[in-house]
Amino acid sequence: MAVIALRKYGTWMLGILASLFMCMAVAAASEPLPSWNDGATKQAIIDFVVRVTKDGSADFVPEAQRVAAFDNDGTLWAEQPMYVQALFVADRVKTLASQHPEWTSKEPFASLLKGDATGVAASGESGIAELMAITHAGMSTDEFAVIVSDWIATARHPKTGRLYTEMIYQPMIELLAYLRENGFKTFIVSGGGIEFMRPWAERVYGIPPEQVIGSTGGLKFEMRDGTPIIMKTPDLVLNDDKDGKPVGIQRHIGRRPTAAFGNSDGDLQMLEWTCSPPGARLCLLVHHTDAEREWAYDRTSRVGRLDKALDEATAKGWTIVDMKQDWKTVFPKEDAR
Repeated sequence: MAVIALRKYGTWMLGILASLFMCMAVAAASEPLPSWNDGATKQAIIDFVVRVTKDGSADFVPEAQRVAAFDNDGTLWAEQPMYVQALFVADRVKTLASQHPEWTSKEPFASLLKGDATGVAASGESGIAELMAITHAGMSTDEFAVIVSDWIATARHPKTGRLYTEMIYQPMIELLAYLRENGFKTFIVSGGGIEFMRPWAERVYGIPPEQVIGSTGGLKFEMRDGTPIIMKTPDLVLNDDKDGKPVGIQRHIGRRPTAAFGNSDGDLQMLEWTCSPPGARLCLLVHHTDAEREWAYDRTSRVGRLDKALDEATAKGWTIVDMKQDWKTVFPKEDAR
């Protein structure tokens, strides 16, 4: 009898343990934001989402109004040592240089071909505009999308050797997914070019082209050999940076976001506009504090300067991500993408 009882007890214990492990596995699988360390920052995000999505909550936001706006450079992917689109421009000029021998003595092309960033900067806005016109205009939107897609598929970061599309922040990818799971529509609102980001944003971030907002050049309808096309022109229609970001949001979305995410002074006006109305709002800044796993920079950085926005975020109680403290990991594992 004792043996039978022991066997029954053992079977019962196995069942209990199996159930326990299953519950633990389900809990682990459903844990929001797994690449974020537990703490005030992660909890602030979760608390906000619960408040605006829970039926009966005083802060409930209907699903149609749940809009989340994300900067790209330095917020969703790395921006050091130089903005990715600037590196695209440099590579594009080098590719076209054989067709333009005059560039070896003409600025800003000569400085760019020599790798002289100071010389390029000395050309001023007119020089930068000329570089953008050569590399971004005079072709159809479809042709430009192919050029960008081909480049982004092979271009690698000069320090890590990884594809630029692998230099994305795993915690932010999880945040995008978490918000979408809770009825948010996620938008990119970037100073980068809208036509530069659209060809790859859906594959990398799950954000479709119609939800990408960026600096916008001119477009013109034409017929080419009986086929309608949209041509890119060199004029600038919208500089989607700083005070241009709220304008871009209003122009493209027509609804103020309930959550906004950035990392630099270029995002300040977007966050101010998002968090100024009453009610539950989430404004978040990614502070680059991890020199070992990424880069540490803020107030004096030439790229992604975070100065005034950091002060305002502190004064207004916005959420500030300390990358070194708040993120378990920075980039996806190389074999995961």
